[in-house]
Amino acid sequence: MYALNRTEDGHVWGVCPEVEGLFGEPERGTYELLGWQPEGSGFRDGDWLGDRVWLIPERVPTAAGEPEGGEEGDSWLLWDVEASHSTSGLVVTGEEDQLGPPDGHRGPVRLHDGHRWLGSCREFAAVVPAQRTDPPLVLRGLAPGEELKRALAKGTRRALELDEAELELRDGQGAPLTSRLMRPVVTGWEPSALGPDLIDLTLDGYDDPVPAWARDVWERWLAGPPAEPGAWAALDTRRRGAWHDLVRERACRRTPVDRATGTAYELDGRDVTDVPGLWLALGEAVNGPGGYFGGSFQALHECLGGGFGFTAPATLTWRDADVARAHLSRALSPDGEPYDLFAATVRALEEDGMRVVRA
Repeated sequence: MYALNRTEDGHVWGVCPEVEGLFGEPERGTYELLGWQPEGSGFRDGDWLGDRVWLIPERVPTAAGEPEGGEEGDSWLLWDVEASHSTSGLVVTGEEDQLGPPDGHRGPVRLHDGHRWLGSCREFAAVVPAQRTDPPLVLRGLAPGEELKRALAKGTRRALELDEAELELRDGQGAPLTSRLMRPVVTGWEPSALGPDLIDLTLDGYDDPVPAWARDVWERWLAGPPAEPGAWAALDTRRRGAWHDLVRERACRRTPVDRATGTAYELDGRDVTDVPGLWLALGEAVNGPGGYFGGSFQALHECLGGGFGFTAPATLTWRDADVARAHLSRALSPDGEPYDLFAATVRALEEDGMRVVRA
C-alpha cells in the first residue's frame, strides 16, 4: 500500500495499491580517470566497485609553487560505484557525497573501497552528463482525499502543484516501511481500471527513483518483513546494503522495547563476510529477524545508549566469529589508513556495555 502525504502537516492526498515508475536510474556523477593504473586484480566493464569508494587526491605543485588538490588527507566519497574502461583510462559513475570533488580538480587521485586499494590515475576529470528526462510516477487505483479532489476540479497550475510530499510505502502487513520525498506536480489523471471512484494519477517531480538493481530486495520487503533471521544471507554485498537501508528506515518508524539489563544475545556470524552483513547480523542478534542495531560506529553508539531494544550491561555471544575476523580485519579508513574493523566493532560494543564472547 502507498500513501502520498504532504510533509508540512501529514495531510494524505490519497492512497493506492500500485505505483508505476518507482524504480529507475538515480542521478549519478561521472568521472574519467586518465592514465588509470589498477592495483591488484582488475575488473570488467560494468563491474560494481563498491557501496562506498573513496577518492584521495595527491597534492601536486602548480606553476606558482602552490599545492593543488585540497588539504593533505582530504578524501571524497562516491556511493554505489560502477566502472567501465575508456580509451584513455577508466570511467566511474556513482552517487555523489554532498561535499563531492572540488570543482575543476584535475590532479592525480587514488581510489579504495574501504578494504583494498583499487588503483590510481594521473588526471581526474568530471564528465558533463547528458540531459535526462525522468519518467513520470503513476499512482494506480488511487483513492483521492477531498483536498485532492478539489485541486483536480480546479485544475489550475497552482492547484496541481502539491508542494513537498512523501510517498509512504507500507509492507504487506500495513506497517510503515520507508518513504520517498518529492515535489509532485499533477500532469494527468483518468478513471482507474482497479475500481469505481478510483483514479490513475500521473505526477512529475519524482527525481530520486529506487535503483532498478534493488527491485528484488524492495519487493521482498513490500510483501512483509522476514519471519526468520538470515533472509539476507544469500544476497551479494550490493543488495545486502539495500536490505540494510530498508532495515534502518523501517526502524525509524518503529519503537522497540528495550530489554532488561543482563539479557544474553547471540549473533549468528556464519555470513558476516562484508560490512552490510556485519550490521544485519548484529541487528538480528538484538532485535530479531529484520532488526536494526546500527550501521556505523556512531549509529552503534546511539543504539547502545538505549531506545533500540538494548539496555546495558548485557552479553553477546558471537558465534563463528572467525568468519568476521577473516573478512573484516583488514580495512581502510576514508583517508586510506589501515585498521581492524572486526576488532574495532568488538571494542565499540564493549565500551558501551555489551560484553562480547567469541565462540
